[in-house]
Amino acid sequence: MEIEPLKIKRRGEDGNKIITVRIKEDTLAALDKLAAETNYSRNELINIILRHGVDNIIIE
Repeated sequence: MEIEPLKIKRRGEDGNKIITVRIKEDTLAALDKLAAETNYSRNELINIILRHGVDNIIIE
């Protein structure tokens, strides 16, 4: 029987980049509350919110 190799991607090559962001404590608390209520991770919520903001921003 032939063994199929395990294929993994190098970390960071999934189209995502790791960054550092400073965030207010009350905003973080609100994100954590949303995460608990929705079963999304904090990271997933931040990405959803950022994508929505970028897609819907109006610059005057």
